[in-house]
Amino acid sequence: QVLLQESGPGLVKPSQTLSLTCTVSGGSITTNYAYWNWIRQPPGKGLEWMGAITYSGRTYDSPSLKSRTSISRDTSRNQFTLQLSAVTPEDTAVYYCAREPGTGTFDFWGQGTQVTVSS
Repeated sequence: QVLLQESGPGLVKPSQTLSLTCTVSGGSITTNYAYWNWIRQPPGKGLEWMGAITYSGRTYDSPSLKSRTSISRDTSRNQFTLQLSAVTPEDTAVYYCAREPGTGTFDFWGQGTQVTVSS
């Protein structure tokens, strides 16, 4: 059983950079073919894929976020991190991390963390 746990601030001011960490247990983030993803859900809206980092460290970002995202990892801690710059209230959402094991579907999710952007 792979467990993912998001952590980070619940409140961020507009124009600041949001930083979230996903801590993984029960499996290594360097396991072959796995993609480690960030996904969010704004209130009243559907899920939005934000980006991912692969087992080898390659990153992918959603074009819709206009290069505001940066995803990195710390293999010694088995964690990966999302940074979202220049946040606005429209970035208010529940943020999830999830694993895609190379099959095209997400098999393990974190419980999600609420982030509110407000002054």
